[in-house]
Formats: sequence, C-alpha cells, structure tokens
Amino acid sequence: MSITFYHILHVLSVLVLTGFTFYAFAAPAETRKKVMIITGIASLVIFVSGFGLITKVRGVGAGAWPLWVWVKLVAWLGLSALAGVGYRKREKVPVFMTVALVLVFAAVYSVYSKIGGL
Repeated sequence: MSITFYHILHVLSVLVLTGFTFYAFAAPAETRKKVMIITGIASLVIFVSGFGLITKVRGVGAGAWPLWVWVKLVAWLGLSALAGVGYRKREKVPVFMTVALVLVFAAVYSVYSKIGGL
C-alpha cells in the first residue's frame, strides 16, 4: 500500500478517536459500549497505519526511533485510555478534556516539527 493510503487512514482514524473521546466525555452512560468499540477500532487502525507509515518512510530495521515517534506513542496510549476513563470519572471530565487537547497538540507538534530527526 502507498504512503498516501497509510497517511489518510492514519489521520482519519485519529480524527475518529479524538472525536469519539470527546463525545464520551458528554455522552450518556448507555452509549458506553458503542463508543468503546469505535474508539478501540480507531485506536487499532491508528497503531497499524502509524507503523505502516514508519516502515514505508524509514524502512524495516532502520534503527532506533526518533523522539517524535515516542511522543506520538505516548499520546496515542493516553488518548486511547481517556474515553473509558471519561465514562467512569464524570466529575473529572474538564481535566480529561485538557489532557486530551494537550496530547493531541503534542502529537501534531512533534510530527510536524520532527523533533529527534526523521
């Protein structure tokens, strides 16, 4: 598959995960199962398409990952966990929204600034 395909798939799934994470912060409890399924699938697609992009751009076995990859991995893990936590701890939703925004900003900034090289 082409780099463009992986890129579009990655960005689309990031938008879905982010959107449904924020939806989970405000949604009624009965939507939990559907939202958790959608965010889980989006998270898996982010993981697969992200590593597909890394493989296409850097090649297989290209050595240590640059810092921006690690930042994106941490942001992905954090954002993936926030939807489920948002349903359980409703009183802390404003904090979770701030954390989600910071994680998304850190991921976008790190990939476009290429901190740590290519």
